[in-house]
Amino acid sequence: MAYQLHYWPTIQGRGEFVRLALEAAGAAYVDVAREPPAKGGGESALMRKLGDPDNPRPSFAPPFLVDGDVVVGQTAAILLYLGPRLGLAGVGELDALWTHQIQLTVADAVAEVHDTHHPISTGLYYEDQRDAALERAKAFRDERIPKFFHWFERILQRNPAGDVHLVGDSLSYADLSLFQLVAGLRYAFPKATARALAHTPAIVKLYANVARRQRVHDYLQSPRRISFNEEGIFRAYPELDG
Repeated sequence: MAYQLHYWPTIQGRGEFVRLALEAAGAAYVDVAREPPAKGGGESALMRKLGDPDNPRPSFAPPFLVDGDVVVGQTAAILLYLGPRLGLAGVGELDALWTHQIQLTVADAVAEVHDTHHPISTGLYYEDQRDAALERAKAFRDERIPKFFHWFERILQRNPAGDVHLVGDSLSYADLSLFQLVAGLRYAFPKATARALAHTPAIVKLYANVARRQRVHDYLQSPRRISFNEEGIFRAYPELDG
């Protein structure tokens, strides 16, 4: 049975981290909200499942994954569930836990990216909080991007199996998520990200290695890969890049 991924159909957002894992593993899945209503898809199907009164463990918000009777919400939890099943969580319990820890740190970075353009309230438009966004983005560019990248760089350098992967000697969902984080930052903060990447060559190498993996490459070139846009988490507001 194919996995059912429930996420907004017009943005990459947090759902993209799950899409990348499913695509890289060649797993059968349905991106439900992107399917036509005639096939049981669309945003209405997503919302029906999200509000299912018979689910005793409802998700707070998309993304959430349905696998038979199992419903898992939150990107990091979805990947924790999928990782061993897709062969993307290293070998053994300690590797799986380490992969999850890295993913949680990626999630921290993603939350900070979001807060650069919505530093006051998610209920306000960017234009309503632009001054605060300018200040928040400067701190993120100058302090937080380098700090996150330095940590990921150290992980790669200290990996006993070599600096090709974050966990062990094979692809993990942590690699895919770091790839997505870098891709998003290159879109939203191209100048600041280029400066940080100039000091983190192992991240640059990992990014290139992930991008040329056949299944990932094919996905990135396909219509299944939604383009970055100013509705998602990573938004290209030139004034925020300094």
